[in-house]
Amino acid sequence: MFSNLKNQRKAYSKLAGLLYLIIAVIGGFSIGYMPSEIVVNGNAAMTFQNLMNNQELFRLGIAGDIVVLILEILLTVMLYRLFKSVSSTGMTIATYSRIGMAIVMGANLINYMIPAIIMSQPDYLNAFSQGELESLSLLFFNVHEYGVLAWQIFFAIHLFTLGYVVRKSGYVSKWLGVLMLFGGVGYGGDSIIRFTQMNIEVLSILFSSLLVLAVIAEFWFAFWLLIKGFKNEVEV
Repeated sequence: MFSNLKNQRKAYSKLAGLLYLIIAVIGGFSIGYMPSEIVVNGNAAMTFQNLMNNQELFRLGIAGDIVVLILEILLTVMLYRLFKSVSSTGMTIATYSRIGMAIVMGANLINYMIPAIIMSQPDYLNAFSQGELESLSLLFFNVHEYGVLAWQIFFAIHLFTLGYVVRKSGYVSKWLGVLMLFGGVGYGGDSIIRFTQMNIEVLSILFSSLLVLAVIAEFWFAFWLLIKGFKNEVEV
């Protein structure tokens, strides 16, 4: 009986770690790589040309975002179940924050639908000039980028709170929890200064540096779940 519970717990932890890594890989493609290949800041004509030349890449990016949304819901619930015995309040905050993030991510996909519709060139868009279509495409790519900053604020709350719980748990190295705490500050600070368009170089460098710690913490946490997992009994 105890052996079965232990094996179930390990399997649950490994699945959570695997989901974390899959989200990181797919999200890196859809949130990072795909826009970098299409969007040219301040150049609507080139952005539109890149969009038309990379239609399949753009569609794959949208599909990737949808997959990430689904996996985010699964992972969020699993993390809550794994760590709720450490701090029910902390994990409730972390869970609602990450669910809020997923909701904003889903709503933000609407901003990709305008370039997608323009890309398909329906007849009713003939009323717009080429320049207007190019400007609309870049506008909604830019709005989507601000949507990313919006959901990162929710993720910052999640990561900071999860870091507190991890540090308190005793299951994982306290240094991982500390990195998560700093990473949460990095995500939140970076999003806020970019959202408000504050041109403060010192803060930009500081929060960008903390984002590096966030990436390290997330991969460390994912591999810990996947390889080591829980030693003590937890309710799953």
